[in-house]
Amino acid sequence: MNNRAIFDKVCAATSRQTTNSFSTSFSAGVRLLAPALRGPIHAIYGFVRFADEIVDTFLEHPRAELLKAFERDTWAAIDGRISLNPILHSFQQTVHRYGIERSHIETFLASMEMDLHRSEHDNSSYETYILGSAEVVGLMCLHVFCEGDKQRYERLEPAAMRLGAAFQKINFLRDIRDDSQRLGRTYFPGSNGAMTEARKKEIEAEIHEDLAAADAGISELPIGARNGVRLASLYYKALLRKIERTPAVRIREERIRISNGRKFGMLISTYVQRRFTLVLP
Repeated sequence: MNNRAIFDKVCAATSRQTTNSFSTSFSAGVRLLAPALRGPIHAIYGFVRFADEIVDTFLEHPRAELLKAFERDTWAAIDGRISLNPILHSFQQTVHRYGIERSHIETFLASMEMDLHRSEHDNSSYETYILGSAEVVGLMCLHVFCEGDKQRYERLEPAAMRLGAAFQKINFLRDIRDDSQRLGRTYFPGSNGAMTEARKKEIEAEIHEDLAAADAGISELPIGARNGVRLASLYYKALLRKIERTPAVRIREERIRISNGRKFGMLISTYVQRRFTLVLP
């Protein structure tokens, strides 16, 4: 192995470690992907996670400057096809290999910037934020899953966007206390900084519509991607059911979680299904 290959391997390992460290549930889904797809999805996650940490975590630092620097470094990595930032190096390789559109990256970064100066949303800004923070991330992953099959990508594009939107809205419900109390943000229009039972039910119904629209798309994914995405969907559906059973006053005061034991059970169930599918004639 030459030194450039070693460098690429070290960068890929950094993206993988980032995924494993920040999200046990996402990591479990990646394990069910075909081996060739895991590295690129780790690379996308690492890129998205670092940008998200800039706006959500480094409150004592000049976040706007950090995000601008991260954006400049991202484009330099993509244009130059190299970066000494291991996360950006892995990401640029994935961008070039799978033809991830520049507009997806621009839209994502624009949503991250919104988090720096917008504390509440109307319907228009909410839809714009969901597009950038979630829907285009789903499309980045879809580029990897389809591996150059443009017809399949175009056919599954709407479902991938709806799945990304559903995941993000569930995250918003799960994290409503932290977003409100620590970050001073309210994502859902019409909630006026609080969450009533009526508004919560409206949002839950909207999420169910998104998930229903996404389900058909999951079944049409290539076999190497299908069960990893299905596991992620099962996890979020379980989280949504738990949120639905939780009064609005409680989700304003505590973060709703799925136990590690239940996550493990979903992983085993989906793994067995994957193994069974692969041995079918």
